[in-house]
Formats: sequence, C-alpha cells, structure tokens
Amino acid sequence: MRAVWLREFGGPEMLVPGPAPDPVPGPGQVLIDVAHVNITFVETLFRATGFGPFPSAPLPVIPGNGVGGVIGAVGPDADPGLVGRRVVTSTGGSGAYAEQVVVDATAPVPVPEGLPLDEAVAVLADGRTALMLTDAAGLRAGDRVLVEAAAGGVGSLLVQLAGAAGTRVIGLAGGARKVALLPRWGAQVAVDYLKPNWADRVRAEIGGVDVVFDGVGGTVGRAAFELLDPGGRMLSFGLASGEWADISEETAAERGVTLIRPTPTPQQLRAYTERALAEAAAGRLRAVIGQRFPLERAADAHAAIGSRATVGKTLLDLR
Repeated sequence: MRAVWLREFGGPEMLVPGPAPDPVPGPGQVLIDVAHVNITFVETLFRATGFGPFPSAPLPVIPGNGVGGVIGAVGPDADPGLVGRRVVTSTGGSGAYAEQVVVDATAPVPVPEGLPLDEAVAVLADGRTALMLTDAAGLRAGDRVLVEAAAGGVGSLLVQLAGAAGTRVIGLAGGARKVALLPRWGAQVAVDYLKPNWADRVRAEIGGVDVVFDGVGGTVGRAAFELLDPGGRMLSFGLASGEWADISEETAAERGVTLIRPTPTPQQLRAYTERALAEAAAGRLRAVIGQRFPLERAADAHAAIGSRATVGKTLLDLR
C-alpha cells in the first residue's frame, strides 16, 4: 500500500512517501480503507522533535493518529457485519498516513448517515476537544469568552459553540485574512493578536473577560490571562506559539481565576466524539476544512501548518 514514512526527526521534508506492507487484521481487529487523514498541530511537533502525547514508536514510523474511511475487512472474532461501515477512528498515535489501517474492532466510531466522511474526520479530534472544553468551562449566557487561535481547527469550533451558548465571543487570530473570517463563525469581536496592544483593543471593546480558551500560549496566553476578571476561567488547548502560557495556580488564585484542565477518560473521549459527529450531522457544528493535500504531499501539509498560513482543519485526501 501507499504510505508516508518518517525516518528521522526534522523538517517537513522528512515525511517521505513510500510503499508499506498491506496490513492484515488480527483477532478482534478491523481493516479500514482510508479516505481522509486528520492532521493535528501536535503531529508537526512530533515530526520535528519526537514530542507527542503517545508512546513513541521507533523510527522509521508511519505517523498520524486520525482517519476516516470504510471498514474493508475484519479479523477472526470480529463481527463481519462491520464490513462496509463508514467510520472514523484514532489509530493509537501512529500509522494514519497510509491507504489502510488496522485497529481494534471497538475503536472505530460510526459516521451518521448524511454526514460526509471528510467533515466527520475534521471533527474527530477537534470537535471532541471543543465540546470537552466548553463543557468544562461551564459557559453561561452573557459570558464574555475570548477564543485564541480562533481561525484554527479547534478554535473555529469553539467560536461556534460559545456563540450557541449565548455568550459574547471575542476571537483572536493572527493576520488580517484570518481575522476577517471570524464573524462568519459567530465572533462578535475579531482581533489580530499580531498587532501591538491587541489586549487594549479588547479592553476598549468589552472590558474584561470571563473565559479564556488559550490555543496560542506564550505571551499571547499570558496577556489573555490578564484580561480575566475575578471569577474567570482559563482553559489551555494548544501552544501555537511553541510554549504554554505557564500561569501558576498561585498566580491564578491571587487574581480569583480558575485554571481548568480537563482529564477525560477514554470512555468520555469516545462519548465526545459521538456527540461531535451527531452535532455535525445535524448542522449545529460546522467543520472548517481550509486545506486539502493528497497523501504524497504530507510534507507540504506540514509545511503549511508550520507557516501559520492555514485556516481550520488540514486533511490528507486519499479517495
């Protein structure tokens, strides 16, 4: 089968297309014919440094952790009725940049009727993350909610969910092109965090804020923290700047701010995935697919994400 290999850590050019053995499902496993691959920012960090949330497989490795496709075969002790089912699934941290993957039969999540596979893959990781964060934040109508990296995959969904909860949404994005997109997703205030004194503009527009969804970290995350009024909540979901905001519990307590760090169980993550798919199928959650690349151009996809030029979700399309 066709695949993309990472043989040593480094730049995007380290992702090299090449053949791989056709996988065969073992007992209790299913084989998925992959149609779309979900690329996440953390995969670009893994490619560059080996950093990642999953146990590192020895190099060389086929990277990637999220796919959507159709179950093409099952192994012994797996239900043959699963063949032909449209599904999305995580792969356990590696193996996704390929034409086929094998996972445990319990791993895939069925895609609701009427929801295109590409949209399902686009909300596989980002949708469950956005729902988990908004639930944990306990959003209330009238809250002033600041979403950083609001033009990204998770951020664009957070803007939608926060708006649906009746909050006032302030979207932060880097660059005029991204900022111009935010109102269409529900941001009442759209601010370019690359401009100096962006925090002063937020203050002038709405005063302080009640919730910060921190997807940038670094100096932007720390400046956003300073905008929180007493009783505010801050939740970090990304480090587009390359570092976390690094706010201590003591500093937050002095300001009367709560730092919220959800720690979902695998069962809860699956429930969030199922809910994200259902919301997308119902049209209440709109996946923003900004870029598509064929499998062989995975390196170009990583380069685009690294350039900060991407909007929404980046997919690899195989079919």
